Amino acid sequence: MTYRLTPTGPAVGGGPVPETVLTWDGPMLVATACDDSVRVRPAMLYRYHYDRRQAGVDGPRVTGLAALDRDGLVLLDLPGFWPEEQVTGFAAEAGVPVDGCRFESSKRVRARLSGRAPGWRRVLGVPPPKPSRWRLPLIYAAGAVGLAVMVYLVSVGAWAAWRGLSVVGRVLIDLVEVKWLVVAFSPLLLVLRPIKARWRRYEASKGMRAGPLDGPNLVIGASKELVIHNIGEELAPLEIGRAPGRAAGLLAYQYEDRSGLFILNHAGRPLHHIPGPWSPEDLRRLAASNDLDLSVLRLSREEYIDLVRTSSHGSP
Repeated sequence: MTYRLTPTGPAVGGGPVPETVLTWDGPMLVATACDDSVRVRPAMLYRYHYDRRQAGVDGPRVTGLAALDRDGLVLLDLPGFWPEEQVTGFAAEAGVPVDGCRFESSKRVRARLSGRAPGWRRVLGVPPPKPSRWRLPLIYAAGAVGLAVMVYLVSVGAWAAWRGLSVVGRVLIDLVEVKWLVVAFSPLLLVLRPIKARWRRYEASKGMRAGPLDGPNLVIGASKELVIHNIGEELAPLEIGRAPGRAAGLLAYQYEDRSGLFILNHAGRPLHHIPGPWSPEDLRRLAASNDLDLSVLRLSREEYIDLVRTSSHGSP
């Protein structure tokens, strides 16, 4: 008999239910979704949930299942709602224990998920949108119509009406998942995106920002604090300084095929872990301009695991 496990709900409320299917091939966990298949050998399965942060308050809750190695590093991240009883029964077939986060804080869960093993993969289980030759013309047409409506409403003093229409439109876009329609309700994106990219490059050249356009960023705030921006998320700022709890240094690392950044306090303890690629040059300018220490290191497995385990926060 082949035991199969599938999620019964979305990773975030209102989103699509992933089409991921899990099976066992001996000790190997096989995740199949959208014509893609991943095989890992987990030491443990981990049911998680955490709250995203938006403007300093809890935002949407994210749920999922992760396959961990013997040191607790994430081999495979599987967003979606996976029922506890079904996960427990499925894991028992391979003799794999299940960990949960019922009493863990969102900060701790995020820190654990940010610890990625070599070869880490995330299987979303959601098919990508089919390309269409009409998409680009429709984007510009929607932007032009949206801009015309915005100009008209603002010209007659109905700015509040435009704001209300824009909010309703964004909600509908999230429901129907036609993301390109966002330009109809935010038409200035057609103009602002290239300007935004150029402005970010300028900020990076002045040591005010580090990070890619489509990923996590470190930004120096108006009060000279360190702010972590991610897509759809803004975390509470970290004050810069040598006092306990403040950001005093940055550690950009390479560990096998993994790279990322640790924000450290004055004693070298990690306050936040942000996996992913970072430009050393951008980090050097940001550190030099804001009295932050910077180290760029290749870590051993032991060093990496120690930093991951002691980090108090993370960005999954």
